[in-house]
Amino acid sequence: MVESSSSTKLPPWLESLLSETYFIPCMIHEDAKKNEKNIFCLDCCEAICHHCLDLHTSHRLLQIRRYVYHDVIRVGDAEKLMDCSYVQAYITNSAKVVFLNPRPQTRSCRGTSNNCVSCDRGLQEPHLFCSISCKINQILRSEGMMSEYLYDCKVLTLPELGSDDCFMTPDSFLEPFVSLRTSSGSSVSYGGVDSLTIACTATTEVVRKKRTSKSATPATARKPVTPPAMEVTTNRRKGMPCRSPFN
Repeated sequence: MVESSSSTKLPPWLESLLSETYFIPCMIHEDAKKNEKNIFCLDCCEAICHHCLDLHTSHRLLQIRRYVYHDVIRVGDAEKLMDCSYVQAYITNSAKVVFLNPRPQTRSCRGTSNNCVSCDRGLQEPHLFCSISCKINQILRSEGMMSEYLYDCKVLTLPELGSDDCFMTPDSFLEPFVSLRTSSGSSVSYGGVDSLTIACTATTEVVRKKRTSKSATPATARKPVTPPAMEVTTNRRKGMPCRSPFN
């Protein structure tokens, strides 16, 4: 959250964007379905639901999304409003998003190699901030104003309905290292988005080669498999006991 309202020298829309509470029921449309407030109107400086859109047709509207129970916006939308360089980005399908405010931490990350300049959260290189709010706080502490980092955005519209997915994956999870065993016993690691695809393709190729080698063998060359002869065991039955003759 951005510190102290009077001394921040932030425009009203930016201060409201970071301080609003999203994904709560809209009191105007409390009886309607899907009435959560997940849209921010920059001209009215308030959060609205999609039932309120008729009153904001010509306004600049920003879609708010959720990732791990915290509010995010698309990088493409954020870059129309301000400079978002060095803010850690996350991805949902093909759309990158950034956090509005820092997330609470369960433990200190001071021992990691790269931390957020403002809240010390561990980050990937070369990022310096975990959220937009952290970058704003750092700029205000060092320079005292945000005017040089804000852009004059005249038009901001919502994306088409259904164009984005609600499930988001951090960038760090998009590049796992898949270890594949070679014939010599050593392991080879592949990094990148398509690492899992490489592993699956390799497995598919092995199965395909096995099937091809079986079908390529002529029927005459195949030796008939004869089941092993069953061992027949005969149990001798005991005969009637013979009596010894009387003397």
